[in-house]
Amino acid sequence: MPKLKISSADMVASARARIKEIETPDLIVMLDDPSVIVVDIRDIRERQRGLIPGSFHAPRGMIEFWVDPDSPYFKPIFGENKTFVFHCASGWRSAITTATLQDMGFEAAHLKEGFSTWAEQGGPVEIPTPKAGTAK
Repeated sequence: MPKLKISSADMVASARARIKEIETPDLIVMLDDPSVIVVDIRDIRERQRGLIPGSFHAPRGMIEFWVDPDSPYFKPIFGENKTFVFHCASGWRSAITTATLQDMGFEAAHLKEGFSTWAEQGGPVEIPTPKAGTAK
């Protein structure tokens, strides 16, 4: 197996050193703030097992295009004057995502621990109802 120039863990550590990280108890308090948008970048199958109520789903593979107003894939929600907090399962993907968006000039933060300990730390969880015609 070839040796990588940089590991994924190194990428996460580098990202975390230069982005804003939000602890779970702090984000729980922020959920009631209408100026805060929680963005879930997990795979849709992960969200089916539970999600932060009111969170906006943005697939990790599209996020750079969704936040770019010059992209044909731009989503207007990312043009709003809001505080965006990204999260994934463990905080790895969201750290790299937040650093990438910061490099693009998009201000954001991420949930440090991710969704994996959200409920354990008192965060509310919603289990979405399957849509008609979808597998359970």
